[in-house]
Amino acid sequence: MKRRQLLIGAAALTSLGIAHQRLHPVVARPQFPAYPFSLGVASGEPRADSVVLWTRLAPNPLGGPGMPNVTVPVHWQVATDANMAKVVAKGTVLARPEWGHAVHVVVKGLEPSRWYWYQFKAGREISPRGRTRTTVVKGDRLARLSFAFVSCQHYEKGYYTAYRHLAEEDLEVVFHLGDYIYEGPPREGRPRQHVGPDPVDLETYRLRYALYKSDPDLQAAHAAFPFICTWDDHEVENDYAGAASQTFADPTNFLKRRAAAYQAYYEHLPLAPTAMPQGPNLKLYRRFSFGNLAEFSVLDNRQYRDDHACDDNGRGGGQLILDCAERVLPERSMLGAAQEQWLLAGLVHSSGRWTVIAQQQLMAELKQLPGTLDAYWSEHWDGYAATRQRLLAHLQHHQPSNPIVIGGDLHSFWVTDLKLDFRNPDAPVVATEFVGTSISSNGPDHDLLAQFLPYNPHIQFFESRLRGYVQCTVERDQWTSNLRVVDTVDTPGAPVRTLASYRVVNGQPGAVPIDTSSPVG
Repeated sequence: MKRRQLLIGAAALTSLGIAHQRLHPVVARPQFPAYPFSLGVASGEPRADSVVLWTRLAPNPLGGPGMPNVTVPVHWQVATDANMAKVVAKGTVLARPEWGHAVHVVVKGLEPSRWYWYQFKAGREISPRGRTRTTVVKGDRLARLSFAFVSCQHYEKGYYTAYRHLAEEDLEVVFHLGDYIYEGPPREGRPRQHVGPDPVDLETYRLRYALYKSDPDLQAAHAAFPFICTWDDHEVENDYAGAASQTFADPTNFLKRRAAAYQAYYEHLPLAPTAMPQGPNLKLYRRFSFGNLAEFSVLDNRQYRDDHACDDNGRGGGQLILDCAERVLPERSMLGAAQEQWLLAGLVHSSGRWTVIAQQQLMAELKQLPGTLDAYWSEHWDGYAATRQRLLAHLQHHQPSNPIVIGGDLHSFWVTDLKLDFRNPDAPVVATEFVGTSISSNGPDHDLLAQFLPYNPHIQFFESRLRGYVQCTVERDQWTSNLRVVDTVDTPGAPVRTLASYRVVNGQPGAVPIDTSSPVG
């Protein structure tokens, strides 16, 4: 590098207030071996006066010459028009090699409830343009909110056609409820194939994220709307629970893997810098308000949970457990004490017409054997029944306005009534639950699960054979959920359609089918 470039870089480093961090040479005019914005752009964490902008410099992210071990200034700007002519904010952030040359920019001082466009520049290279939106000020009147929620996008299992259609929806925000990537080695005979080995360290997790982020349909969805993200298990390892590995790995070694996975997650998603991981820890639960219409509590079901109940049979991870007394022990937690108290306290003070809990899994009870036998899946809320009971009792006692639970993970659609006593058909409905199917991951055995529906009368709808997402329209007097599907992900380009629609009326918990011909199962 020339001395002038070093001086410019050092000045930028000091001005951004991070001179105390590990120093790398700063190249003010980098020459890239290929287009550096190959992973696209994204925004997230929308507030009334701010958003987070994201990109990562990644020429040849799947192989070939990549980024050198230098720090690169990345310029950004935000405009009120799609042509980027009316710039209202701009600045410079440093892309540092210890964070994979990813950048997270918190843009403050924006106006509430409006669209913005943004773009990055590094050296002579310019990124694609993205669009984002701020929220309405908490407490201010809002008449309508349109959003979607998604989960479970296994790259090998199919194409992200659903994302292409989602990008064309009339939405303001997207919630991603987990399984953004999948671990595991490549397997032949699938529509697409993973690149690289089963991720276990930072380098291999970065490679896996780069593959997923290179998908053009996923990039289109990120560029169209701000995302609010939380994780589930596959961002680290299938069915892990806190510090417990599904494969009974040494906890010290597993936490090293978790630290690498958490860092790669942060590096590739539009999270605020306050979410920067500290070793194997990353605080992800948080709350979002959309005027006085809706308040969302976004949960982390994975990092703080106790190990699975009744797993002393030598099998790790989720499994069907029969007559397991451990699953109902009051000291067992899905959320951890601190997060649970945060959630319960927030529900008491919720100011939205609709009180939403955004989390990862099916919350409703799902009894999986007929008769008097207690058979439940240990991975879901059934395996942490005391946490669910405390939450539902809290909702019933404090009665926050119109509680709604949204979830994913199960690669299938579920519409359920949440009750304190699931075995009593006449028990009052405490909250309404909508679980979305996967973007591409295979669903569970439809015929098998359909056999259990008669023993679970609180389940209003179930379908596991189709991939897609849930689009929701929230209004003052009603909530509408449209279950959107594509008929195949084996090849790209399938059209999208609405499989079923459900309505929740203000003050009346429980979902009602809009099309009464919608089947159950």
